[in-house]
Amino acid sequence: MDAAPRLPVDRLLDDPGTRIIVCCGAGGVGKTTTAAALGVRAAERGRKVVVLTIDPARRLAQSMGIDSLDNTPRRVKGVDGADGGELHAMMLDMKRTFDEIVEGHADAERAGAILANPFYQSLSAGFAGTQEYMAMEKLGQLRARDDWDLIVVDTPPSRSALDFLDAPKRLGSFLDGKFIRVLMAPAKVGGRAGMKFLNVGMSLMTGTLSKLMGASLLKDVQTFVAAMDTMFGGFRTRADATFRLLQAPGTAFLVVAAPEPDALREAAYFVERLAAEDMPLAGLVLNRVHGSGAEQLSAERALAAAENLEEGGIVDQEPGNAGLRDPAAEADAADGGARDGGAEADADTDVHVDGDADVDADVDEITAGLLRLHAERMQVIAREQRTRDRFTSLHPEVAVAEVAALPGDVHDLAGLRAIGERLAAGVPAGA
Repeated sequence: MDAAPRLPVDRLLDDPGTRIIVCCGAGGVGKTTTAAALGVRAAERGRKVVVLTIDPARRLAQSMGIDSLDNTPRRVKGVDGADGGELHAMMLDMKRTFDEIVEGHADAERAGAILANPFYQSLSAGFAGTQEYMAMEKLGQLRARDDWDLIVVDTPPSRSALDFLDAPKRLGSFLDGKFIRVLMAPAKVGGRAGMKFLNVGMSLMTGTLSKLMGASLLKDVQTFVAAMDTMFGGFRTRADATFRLLQAPGTAFLVVAAPEPDALREAAYFVERLAAEDMPLAGLVLNRVHGSGAEQLSAERALAAAENLEEGGIVDQEPGNAGLRDPAAEADAADGGARDGGAEADADTDVHVDGDADVDADVDEITAGLLRLHAERMQVIAREQRTRDRFTSLHPEVAVAEVAALPGDVHDLAGLRAIGERLAAGVPAGA
């Protein structure tokens, strides 16, 4: 099978035309670490970078030596690149981002009424799709400020393909759609007829929310809608603008996966969905790939050698290591012809020979164990290769960077640099 094309990570990072890199993929495949490592490497190669993470885990802050990340980009100490390169990092606070939108598009009195509204507080803190929508909003804000020449986005972990792209549309449709028009109708109709119409609409469309939020829901929602009336159109407009930004030539998507069947199936779905949405795919980052320094020794040969050691088969042994005693010495001892000193010497010799046999047995046992471990590693490598080959056969055009598995977790800048080096030197499947 032909090798997949190699993903030129350094060329991507060095290209001034690359302004946004979006790391997407299923949860648990190393997106956060990949995004952080790309940020560190790009900054140390001269780019002014901000890494935006939406992952609820706080690994990014820990690995960068920052006590905590919040909605404000913070400079990462210890990362200084040539030509003014620097790194900033932040973690999305979706409620604070929503608050900033309200504060930026309403006068102080109306903004205060909206922020204090119970329905708004529930919507901004946990409505389905709010996190992804606010990630898009924050990305748009960062790009508009033009303070950084590269933005690296760590998307939310998700089992469904590209919620990062879908959810803003869903939230925009909610805020601009029939539901809002129904809620606005009472203000236009007025009086008891209006409230009756509102009650009918709410009974049909917000039964679940009523149970969650109590009897005051209708009043809270009506107040919220009245206060937000002038802002609803802006949500869809901004979402559409950011969506177009993601389709622009300066954006590059990296699909991150592990060499496991489920993760690569999800990666294949991401690749297909990105193509359907005309999103610019740079390639696949395959994390935690296993290797061996003794790949010439196959799993089958290693297992056969281990069995031979354990069964005492064809493994050669040096003379005397089997614990055999000297027949002549035994005959002398039986006839009483050996002197006391000679007998003691023979006894010492017997103990020494038996000790060598025990040591040899221990060595054989350890060696057999190591051979079995090697065989297991070679089986893992073969399984990963088959999985990669299946992905490559479906998507031979997708460039690949393989990142060798590290012996431990990444918890500091040195670890992120090591990941960056592996990304830059990544060898594609089949090479």
